[in-house]
Amino acid sequence: MTFKPRRRRSGAGLMVMLLAGLTGGVLIDRALPRTATATPTPAAVAGTRFDLCFTGGGTNCVVDGDTFWMAGEKIRIADIDTPETHPSRCALEADLGGRATLRLQQLLNAGPVTLAVADRDTDRYGRKLRVVERAGASLGDMLIAEGLARPWTGRRQPWCV
Repeated sequence: MTFKPRRRRSGAGLMVMLLAGLTGGVLIDRALPRTATATPTPAAVAGTRFDLCFTGGGTNCVVDGDTFWMAGEKIRIADIDTPETHPSRCALEADLGGRATLRLQQLLNAGPVTLAVADRDTDRYGRKLRVVERAGASLGDMLIAEGLARPWTGRRQPWCV
């Protein structure tokens, strides 16, 4: 029985094989159909109590009229824009922003909500973008109807005249 000596592969040859394998994997991955996967998000359960938290947060509290913390996740209501509260730019914005914050707290404390994934999972600040609903009705639409918010258009508009 005779043994043939094994041929050693050069580092360059191994690199070419590795790149070919990676490229093939990428091409196969891109050819496969994508299924939408929703990022799991918490849903408020009956009895969840929301306090106010103007800075920090992390556990069931309202930051402002369109941002709150729930179960450790910072949520930005995706379908509305509310006046800034910290800092507000004028007295009107401060008043509306404060009222929107308190109203969102009331709405969240009124019962369980569901969080629907918006067109993107997160915003540039890392907040989860969600449409917040109770029994199929958007809480954002409620704030708009009460004059405390306006529909989100893709960018902030000034509240001060």
